Amino acid sequence: MKRPMSALDAADALADRAVARTRSDGAAVVAIAGPVAVGKSTLARMLAAALVARGVRAESVSTDGFLFPGAVLTARGLMNHKGFPDSYDVDQLHQFLASARAGAQEIPVPEYSHETYDVVSDGTRALPRVDVLVLEGVNALSSTVGLVDLGVYLHADDDVVEMWFVERFRAYCADPPPGSFYEHFDGLDADAIDSLAHDVWRTVNLVNLRDYIAPSRRFANVIVEKMPDHRVGTIVDVSETVTS
Repeated sequence: MKRPMSALDAADALADRAVARTRSDGAAVVAIAGPVAVGKSTLARMLAAALVARGVRAESVSTDGFLFPGAVLTARGLMNHKGFPDSYDVDQLHQFLASARAGAQEIPVPEYSHETYDVVSDGTRALPRVDVLVLEGVNALSSTVGLVDLGVYLHADDDVVEMWFVERFRAYCADPPPGSFYEHFDGLDADAIDSLAHDVWRTVNLVNLRDYIAPSRRFANVIVEKMPDHRVGTIVDVSETVTS
């Protein structure tokens, strides 16, 4: 039985796989998908850092920036569907990935604020030319078929991810800055906040996970299994993946 590894060790192991897929004509794209709160953004940042430590130009980008703005979601009646496939501007995401894979420089990357719970209006950062682009998000595999060189699915048991989601929601509500989306919950006691978080998980995130996110693991080349203490139990290379 393999010994569990830290997230840093897992990132280093994934860096080996990413380096093997680098391309001479543009960026190789590593996509990391998985449920809400499983640790995708943390792993993506660690993977990018592990690649940079090897002398590989790498950046991490979240698909959150490619969500339609809140006003658009509201107008389309999709605010309660945020994070589901129809809440993303997939055409914009495809154009962005195609530019990175073609070796373009200074590509604008839309930014998302977890404080305001919305895409930052007129907020972008410039992505320099990179050797590896690490893309993370719930739809990082399902919305990018044919544009990914290494697909990673980050998995943990549903009840464990629910626990992590509630912990994160609790932390966001603890001391929200002025203007934060989480100011809406100011004044709720701890039990009410936890109850709300569990309800959001069951009615929104779990539905999205079972209907859309988990099925995207068929596009992955690597499955990373996380344990309740956030260590990685196994990293499994998948011999065959679905490509369409």
